[in-house]
Amino acid sequence: MTSLKSSPNSTSLLFAYMFAKDEERVKYFQSRLANKSDANASSKKVGPKLASIPLKSGLSMGSGNYYVKMGLGSPTKYYTMIVDTGSSFSWLQCQPCTIYCHIQEDPVFNPSSSKTYKTIPCSSSQCSSLKSATLNEPTCSKQSNACVYKASYGDSSFSLGYLSQDVLTLTPSQTLSSFVYGCGQDNQGLFGRTDGIIGLANNELSMLSQLSGKYGNAFSYCLPTSFSTPNSPKEGFLSIGASSLTLSSSYKFTPLLKNPNNPSLYFIDLESITVAGRPLGVAASSYKVPTIIDSGTVITRLPTPVYTALKNAYVTILSKKYQQAPGISLLDTCFKGSLAGISEVAPDIRIIFKGGADLQLKGHNSLVELEMGITCLAMAGSSLSNSIAIIGNYQQQTVKVAYDVANSRVGFAPGGCQ
Repeated sequence: MTSLKSSPNSTSLLFAYMFAKDEERVKYFQSRLANKSDANASSKKVGPKLASIPLKSGLSMGSGNYYVKMGLGSPTKYYTMIVDTGSSFSWLQCQPCTIYCHIQEDPVFNPSSSKTYKTIPCSSSQCSSLKSATLNEPTCSKQSNACVYKASYGDSSFSLGYLSQDVLTLTPSQTLSSFVYGCGQDNQGLFGRTDGIIGLANNELSMLSQLSGKYGNAFSYCLPTSFSTPNSPKEGFLSIGASSLTLSSSYKFTPLLKNPNNPSLYFIDLESITVAGRPLGVAASSYKVPTIIDSGTVITRLPTPVYTALKNAYVTILSKKYQQAPGISLLDTCFKGSLAGISEVAPDIRIIFKGGADLQLKGHNSLVELEMGITCLAMAGSSLSNSIAIIGNYQQQTVKVAYDVANSRVGFAPGGCQ
């Protein structure tokens, strides 16, 4: 991260790269909302246990998302995996990388070195479930009768390989003996130097669902702030299990909404937004668009009328002390000044959901310094004709976010990590 801090050009290029991916992901979600795709996820009994692992920013590896170290195979080896609540399927790159593997942080997983590795046959129920998890029909390898998956993403990234099973290790004492995932032989796109993706969406093949019989159908996380230095590392957590809901007594919950076209995604009801304690002057109907909370989208998208009102209120306050600057990439509300300086006078933003749950945004999760001395509001308007809203990971930083899937609700609690 030090190199990013000391090189504003590299930081600007990285964010431009991330925003390009982000915009394609938003368009992908919009296309999913226009078409029926997933099947309803099955419910699981709640277990009493909890598994918690460190969660870190992926900026140092060229990703705007967050990662954990996940153990796989026997003997266990650990891999750098993006945590994605908008994905239902988990996969990582595998030798022999028959077609292509991108450069990654760790040695590529070698299935032949794991004594517990198995491919899953084409006739299995897991192979039949791939369509709902990946939105692509599985195929079958005639030579080995192994089920072949394709996981594709809105930015044209994809992973193609064998549906597999092996031992998953969360902590040295917490394992799942028959974890189903993808062993990728062709992996291309914008994954940075990470090794693969952990899917935490509400689908029977997601990692959450596979662990829910043991730990309960719930998880929580705290995303640390994006930038850190070797002397000041930032670390959050990912906790799997119903017991993760008790990690904070200050959660405020909002209901999860069911979307029949996309039951695997986490939809919530956006009610209003305030700037410096004052509601935006927009009609209540402007907020009534499908709203997804997603760890894999970086920048929050808002319906155009809502974003325009937010931008105007923000500019009215900040322009009294800071001169406006031209927009950069998809961020069009920028000022001449450092993040540290502007954060001291920036107005608080409060995003309010049904039931009173809210995200209270301070400078560290409402502003980003894209170039040295140029700081921008880290939100954007929806560029789509049929608006959606997405609560991105930048706005979730330092907040404990709890997904109580069993009881169809999401909770927020401030002060979860740095």
